[in-house]
Amino acid sequence: MKRTVVVLGLVAILSACGSAVKLDKVPVEDRTGSGGTGSGSTDTGAGSNVVGKGTVASVDLSKAGQDAAMQATTRVVYFDYDSFVIRSEFQAVIEAHAKYIRSDKSRKVVIEGHTDERGGREYNLALGQKRAEAVRKALSLLGVPEAQLEAVSFGKEKPAVMGSTEAAMEKNRRAEISYR
Repeated sequence: MKRTVVVLGLVAILSACGSAVKLDKVPVEDRTGSGGTGSGSTDTGAGSNVVGKGTVASVDLSKAGQDAAMQATTRVVYFDYDSFVIRSEFQAVIEAHAKYIRSDKSRKVVIEGHTDERGGREYNLALGQKRAEAVRKALSLLGVPEAQLEAVSFGKEKPAVMGSTEAAMEKNRRAEISYR
């Protein structure tokens, strides 16, 4: 009787570990911008591949051009209340900064984590650090060397907007990317 119960228990445990998810057919999103069909060819119908006029604007790759482009890009990533998860709307901001930082190995970046006024000092310092670390980790995953990144927390000590309204507190839950 005991043996039957043990065998049934093991079968139940092992069947719970099984998964119907096929791991060999994982969808992959191409973020290289190449389109995957070849370089510069467009299909004009009737099976012909003709190189068409490019619709891509020219890009200034000089250091001055990059610096000017980063001045126009936001340096702030906002967070939800009591969270250090980066919202999907700020992924493009982080990708742009990662590309900019990778382009110059001498560039140093400090990511400053901030919180709203709710909560104690120690809690907010820890939450601000987690927010800064989340942005640092995202940049690192995009190829930025760890030696170029530093994450610090200011907690609730340096609010961007004064006040206790929800709109003011939303602006204070942030991580700022500063170049040194």
